[in-house]
Amino acid sequence: MPETESKLTNLYEHPGHLLRRAQQISVSIFYDEMGSELTPVQYAMLRNLERNPGIDQVTLSAASGIDTSTGATVCARLAEKGLLTRTVIPTNRRQRALAITPAGEQLLADLIPGSQRLRRRLLAPLTGPEQLQFMELLTKLVQENNDQSRAPLASRDA
Repeated sequence: MPETESKLTNLYEHPGHLLRRAQQISVSIFYDEMGSELTPVQYAMLRNLERNPGIDQVTLSAASGIDTSTGATVCARLAEKGLLTRTVIPTNRRQRALAITPAGEQLLADLIPGSQRLRRRLLAPLTGPEQLQFMELLTKLVQENNDQSRAPLASRDA
C-alpha cells in the first residue's frame, strides 16, 4: 500500500467524497452569487455557446461535458426562457444550430460580477499561490480522468 494511502476508513480521506462536498459548496455559492435565473449547467452551456456561436446541441453538450439527452433538455429550457434559439440544420434535420439571443447575451454580461465573486469565495480559504496550484491540480485531475466520465468533455479546441 502506498505511503499516501491509509485503509480509507475515514470518509473524509476519500477524494470522491471531498469532491462531492466541494461540488455541493460550489453550487450553494453559485446560487448565492448568481441568483436563481440559471442552474450551474445552464450557465455552463450558455457560456460555452457564447464562445462557439452556431454550434449544434450535440457539440455544445460535448464541449460542456454533459450527455446529449441532458444537453437537449437544457437547450430546450434555455430556449423557453428566451436565452437562445434553436434552428433546424437543413443538411441534418435531427440537429439544431444554436444562437444566444440578445436577452441571453445581456444575462451573461450581468452575471460576470457574480461569477467573479463566486470564484473569489470558493478559493478564499487558499493563499494566492495555493489558489494557482489548486486550479492547476484540479484541471490536471479533470483532464487526466476525462475518459472515465459518462459524458467526457470534448476538446476545448473543438
